[in-house]
Amino acid sequence: MQIAQLTKAEEQVMQYLWEIEKGFLKDILELFPEPKPHTNTVSTILKVLKEKDFVDYEVHGRQHQYFPLVSKERYSGKSMKSLVKNYFEGSYKNAVSFLVEKNEMSVEDLEMLLNELKK
Repeated sequence: MQIAQLTKAEEQVMQYLWEIEKGFLKDILELFPEPKPHTNTVSTILKVLKEKDFVDYEVHGRQHQYFPLVSKERYSGKSMKSLVKNYFEGSYKNAVSFLVEKNEMSVEDLEMLLNELKK
């Protein structure tokens, strides 16, 4: 199944849902920093995420309890592939070099990554 790309707002809602694993609209809203978005805004984002097959819900009376259908790991892997493809000519080496050059990745981080890859 192909995973859709999310907007920043959709990603933010998904981050909160991945964090709590399952929750009602009010639970998700509580996680937003001030000023919190309007309830209708988050509700609309959840409807879009449902249409994109990222979330589903269980009905409890008149409320919906949302849960993710796509794991954070699966989405982040797809996002990383897309980032590397679109901005680094498909080369993970170029992406890592960029992070090192911009001081976003330390030599220690790089050594740790290399050790993990050797395993």
